[in-house]
This record gives sequence, structure tokens and C-alpha cells, in this order.
Amino acid sequence: MTQYLKNPDKRKWVIVVTIFIAIICNYLDRQLLSILKPTIKAAFDMNDDGYALIVNIFLICYALMYPVSGILVDKFGPKKVMFAGIFAWSAACIGGGLSTNMWEFAFFRGLLGLAEPTIFAGQIVAVTVWFTRKQRATANSLCTAGGSIGTVIAPIAIAWLSTIFPWNEVFVLAGGVGLLIAVAWHFVYVDPPQEVLDVTLNESTSSGHGASFTWPQLWKTRSLWGVLLIRFVSDPVWYFCLFWLPGYLQEDSGLSLKQVGYVGWIPFLFGAVGGVLTSAWSDKMVQRGMEPLKARKRMMTLAAIVAPLCIFTPYFNSLPGYWNVAAIIAAYSLIAIMCLSWLYTICVVIAESFPVRNVASVVGITAGFGAVGGAIFNYYVGQLLSTMGNTLFLVMGFLHWIAVIILWKMTRPENPEKLLKKQSKTA
Repeated sequence: MTQYLKNPDKRKWVIVVTIFIAIICNYLDRQLLSILKPTIKAAFDMNDDGYALIVNIFLICYALMYPVSGILVDKFGPKKVMFAGIFAWSAACIGGGLSTNMWEFAFFRGLLGLAEPTIFAGQIVAVTVWFTRKQRATANSLCTAGGSIGTVIAPIAIAWLSTIFPWNEVFVLAGGVGLLIAVAWHFVYVDPPQEVLDVTLNESTSSGHGASFTWPQLWKTRSLWGVLLIRFVSDPVWYFCLFWLPGYLQEDSGLSLKQVGYVGWIPFLFGAVGGVLTSAWSDKMVQRGMEPLKARKRMMTLAAIVAPLCIFTPYFNSLPGYWNVAAIIAAYSLIAIMCLSWLYTICVVIAESFPVRNVASVVGITAGFGAVGGAIFNYYVGQLLSTMGNTLFLVMGFLHWIAVIILWKMTRPENPEKLLKKQSKTA
């Protein structure tokens, strides 16, 4: 294995595989709460408002840490920051399993939220410095697909494990696996050799992205604000799928936890496969001569066509037998493809719009803003599901269409040299 890792062309794919597995673990740990929602609510004697509070503690910590993670990665590199993050979120998962009351559990979910963003800020930098532009989108989508596969595996694995172990032991077991992944990352990742950096960084220089923005300058770019708004508007739909759909299937559609284990993974599998295929399709458009950013925008726009399917969710429950569940699973399979097509590609949009040395910071800032949007949206979900479900799903049905308008109007390649020239003329 050591000889294998000495070859940079082979090591870079081992790095991708390790990130892929780590992100699977990342999503598995966060999905424990939603899949075991009824069990945990009963264990801590809490209602939907209490559950929403715990979800929001996670999301707020997640949102606050995302920009910090980007800064840390830019300063210390992906190796150290990702190792610390994987170790910390695994310890938080173990702590959640050892909790004896709701507030202890909420504390460890907050710690989980603080630790989990590190891998996403680090991943995009690791891919950017190890891969040329010809392979970068593919490598990025394969890494990010770990989240989708994690959501596919989670309902099956957690439902099965919960039939063998108490819920708290499932948390401890998941955290223990994460600690092993942290050790693996420490040994697998190294900074790329100079000959690799010469290619990847010189490539960026030749495309006009050799310089970088300062932190204040980033906030003067239209694309940063565009991606901020895109994630704020569109991310809540994905957070609903992650945190509320499994519980919705149990509490509103009448499925048991075991039955959710049978079907709850289906939308996430479709989302994972569909997200990779749509990313590959956008690459095909680039290979045929379309400007890269335009190709990403076109793909994301077409994916958003299915967004209004959300509106019909409450009406599916009036269907007889299990047809209601079949309709919800089918609709959210398409919605998951849309959500993951956007989540996979928005990082590519950032990488193509900003200098390499700013990518982690921009990913951190914008993803954190998306989590804020998810937290605000989540605050109302518990209330709306019980009182105004139709309104909730109506809003969800148009969020991605709003994001499409922002995408076309506010994202573009950003060049720090042009910004400096513009500032010197106005000075």
C-alpha cells in the first residue's frame, strides 16, 4: 500500500475514495437523528418543537462553523483541519449516544454541527490542488456523492442496527467507525508534490485566476452574493429531505421504522445517481464547446423543472393503501435529483468563478448561509406540518425557481485584477 501511495496519480484517487467514505460517515451521523426521530423523542420525552430545537442547534452551529472552516483550511490546509473535524464529529456522535437528557443530547448535536463542515471546505481544496481542470469536476462529484450514498445507506443501516442495539449504542458504534476514518485520513493525505502543484496552480494562473481576493474584496463580488442567495433559498428543500422526510413517512404516512428502512433510501439513491449523471451531462456540454459556467447554469435550470412536485405532497396522503407512500417516494426521488444536482454543481460554479486560493473561503461562507436558510426554514416546519402543511409544501415548490433567476443574474467569473483596476479608476 505504501508503494501504491508513492505514485501521485494513484494517491490522488485514494484521497478521493477516503473523502468519499468520510462523507458517507458524515451523513450517516447526521441522519441518525431523523431516522430515529420517534424513538429519540420518546426517550427524551420531547415533542416536535423540541425536535426542531435540536435540529436548529445543529444547523446554527453548522452554519456558523462553515465560514470558519474555510478560513482554517486556507490557513492550515485540508490535512489538519479535516482530521480534527472527523475526529470531533465522531466524538460528538459517541457523546450523543451517552447522553442522559435532551440538553446533553442537544449539546453534542451542536458539537456535531461545528465539526462536520470541515470536510466540505477541505474537500474542494484537496481536489483543486490535486486535480487538473480536466478531472476536477469528476473528482469533486465523486467525493460529494459520498453524502448521497450516506443518505441511501443510512435508512437501511440504522433501521437494521436499531433492531439489534438500543438507539444510543447505534450512535456510539457510528462514532467509533468515524474515529477509524480520521486515522486513515491522517495517513492517506499529503500535500501534492511540486510537479503536480506546478500544473494545477499554473493552470489557474493562465485562466486569469492566479491572484486572489482579500477577505474584504470577496464581499464586493457579485458572484459571492449570488451564491449566498442561491444556497439560502435552495438548501432548505434538501434539509427537509434529510431531517423531516423519514419522520413524515412514519408520522403522516403510517409507516413503521422497519418499513422506512425498506423504502426511505430510494429517493437518496436516485438523487445520488441522478446528481452524478447531471454533473456528467454538464461536462459533456463543456466538451462540446459550451462555456463552462453556462453549461452548469443550463443543467441546474433544467433540473429545477421538477421543483413544483413538492406542492402535491400533502395530497398524496389521500391515496388508498400504500399508493400514498409510492407517490411520495417517486416525487421526492425526482426532487432529490434536483437538490443534489444543485449541491454538487454549486461548488464547481464557485471553483470556476473564483481564484483557487479563495475557493475554500467562498464555499464556507456560502454553505454556511445555506445552513442559515435551512435553520430559518426548519423553525417553521414543525408548526406548519401540523397546522399549514399545504403552505409549507407550496413554498418549497418554488424555492429552486427563485434560485434559478439568481443563478443567471448574479454568478459570473470573478477576476481580482479587474476589481483592483476598477477600484483604482474610482479612487
